[in-house]
Amino acid sequence: MFQGILNALKAPTPQPLPEPDAKLALGALLVRVALSDHRYRVEEIGRIDWLLARINGLNPVEAAKMRATCEKLEKQAPDTQDFAHLIRETVSFNARIDALEAMWEVALADGVRQDEEVAVVQAAQEALGLSQHDSDAARARAESEMKPG
Repeated sequence: MFQGILNALKAPTPQPLPEPDAKLALGALLVRVALSDHRYRVEEIGRIDWLLARINGLNPVEAAKMRATCEKLEKQAPDTQDFAHLIRETVSFNARIDALEAMWEVALADGVRQDEEVAVVQAAQEALGLSQHDSDAARARAESEMKPG
């Protein structure tokens, strides 16, 4: 009986995190943008889930599970530039633009533009090899995406 109780109290061995690929790196960057202002809002979480579902062809449950993995990767992760370089080296120019637009969508999701979020997006933009013009255009598309209607 006591052995059963002791076994029940033992914490399960955590599963090792997967090696980040471009999809997980982007997810971790989206989480990093949302967390950068120390306020992980429900609007940001919802936008991340929606983006992960759209970009990766996932259903809502699969997207939420992927976000949970990305949250863990973000905590243990290298700096923003390393994630962005992984994306830069493995996807097309247009996919890098789409990634930047997704980061802007998360930064704008709560309706408040925070300097910390902008700083993460800008660091990623530079590491993705994208110009300020690319970032401005991506932000404008993200802003139009965020408007109701």
